[in-house]
Amino acid sequence: MQTNPNQTTRRAFIRGTVAGAAGLAALPSFSAALGANSDVRVAVIGFNGRGAGHIKSLLEIKGVRLVALCDVDNKVMAKHVEALAKKDIKVKQYKDFRECCADKDIDAVTIATPNHSHTLIAMTAIANGKHVYVEKPVCHNIWEGRKLVEAAAGAEKQGLVVQHGMQRRSSPGWQAAIDWVKAGNIGKVQLSRGINFKARKSIGKVAEPVKPDANGRIAATFRDTGGKPQIVDMDYTLWSAPRPVMPVQREQMHYDWHWQWAYGNGDIGNQGPHQLDVGRWALGNPEAPKRVMSFGGRWGYDDDGQTANNQMAFYQWAEGAPLLFDNRGLPMKDMNWTKGYEPVFRINGKTSAPRIGNVIHCEGGFVAEAKAYDNEGQAIQKFDNFDDGADHMKNFIDSVRVGKITNPNMHVSHGYQAAVLAHLSNASYRLGKQLSVAEVQERLANDKAGQETLADFVANLEANKIDLSAEKITAGPWLDFDPVSEKFTGEFAAEANKLAEDEYAAGFELPKIG
Repeated sequence: MQTNPNQTTRRAFIRGTVAGAAGLAALPSFSAALGANSDVRVAVIGFNGRGAGHIKSLLEIKGVRLVALCDVDNKVMAKHVEALAKKDIKVKQYKDFRECCADKDIDAVTIATPNHSHTLIAMTAIANGKHVYVEKPVCHNIWEGRKLVEAAAGAEKQGLVVQHGMQRRSSPGWQAAIDWVKAGNIGKVQLSRGINFKARKSIGKVAEPVKPDANGRIAATFRDTGGKPQIVDMDYTLWSAPRPVMPVQREQMHYDWHWQWAYGNGDIGNQGPHQLDVGRWALGNPEAPKRVMSFGGRWGYDDDGQTANNQMAFYQWAEGAPLLFDNRGLPMKDMNWTKGYEPVFRINGKTSAPRIGNVIHCEGGFVAEAKAYDNEGQAIQKFDNFDDGADHMKNFIDSVRVGKITNPNMHVSHGYQAAVLAHLSNASYRLGKQLSVAEVQERLANDKAGQETLADFVANLEANKIDLSAEKITAGPWLDFDPVSEKFTGEFAAEANKLAEDEYAAGFELPKIG
């Protein structure tokens, strides 16, 4: 509940706000371009993790006023309000994102809640005339992501900005690398590769799930990221939105939702969108591919996680080079979780690839993060100002001031297309069946890079004592996808299209924006 008695009451809000209206919502005009000399009044929604970085970045940008915070967790709210008070910054406090978005004293919102609520909150903010910065993945499924892009298109006509959280799009170094490849310096692109080797330990297995009370509140002890007891006190109905309320089936309330399908999208939808976005960027920003196939598994432990901890995905377009994504969550060997002990893939069997990053394979060499190499692995070009987009939030604020995206790299459609790649691969994986290594090799018989990467993928599993004859690979089918209708077609279309949408709880449907 809001703390300021002068703000809109909950009853009046539900009765009157455009985001809560059942009919078509027309965009209000109380936000839009602000001018160079006006303060930008911002609210941060969700700040137990990435959102804390939003707060830090916003406070460093001249002319920005952090005026409100919104989070369902009482302890998280109290911690950040206290920290801001020490800096003489007083903010309005909200639990309900709908009330926050309806506040006319807010110009823009940044969103860093769990994945499943990104689109709902973003569209609610748009419906209330707010500029929006939404973290990756911008959507939890393909259907709602398209709705967000459509809403953003309407918002642009009203001078509103909708920007994704793909920070590398603000990196001068990555822009230089993409331009250098596009100029043909090492020939045509033959393969775009995304890599995410990031150790992910078991999330544990609970004896029984935690249920909310009759008021939709959870007040219980979970564990924190370090394994210590953590008291959680939150409005769980609002946390769950737009999903129906279900008991919490995990030891850690925060973060480990990433590995459960109702809320997260696995690591290919967590860290993955950053590398999928750069991989797509290197191919010239094509729309969705026409074919996708993914395989993997959750190996090494039995826990409450549902998503793959090791996963490969293959994307093919009608024209141009393919994209390969390689995700690994186990350590280098022996299930040894010593920090920094992830495996390393060697390009052409020689050059170490980044553990988290991108490789652009071309006819005459390759780009691996900040450097370009010839095919023998000799460095031939270095790209300066190579970072993860330190000015990404500032770019958002600059766009807000003028009422339009100042760099097309920042458009939310890029965030959407990166998310689509993750969702496509997960659809294939979730429709998979158990196959032997030989059967997967046969499927990749005409793909040299795929075969080489699979061999390295399998070697890493075997080094961790995974018996792939007993714990076989879950291999999804090749899925055909129509990038125009954004629907799966072909043999597995019915099952795959069901996975392209989610269930929306009553009262938390996406707003209809006109």
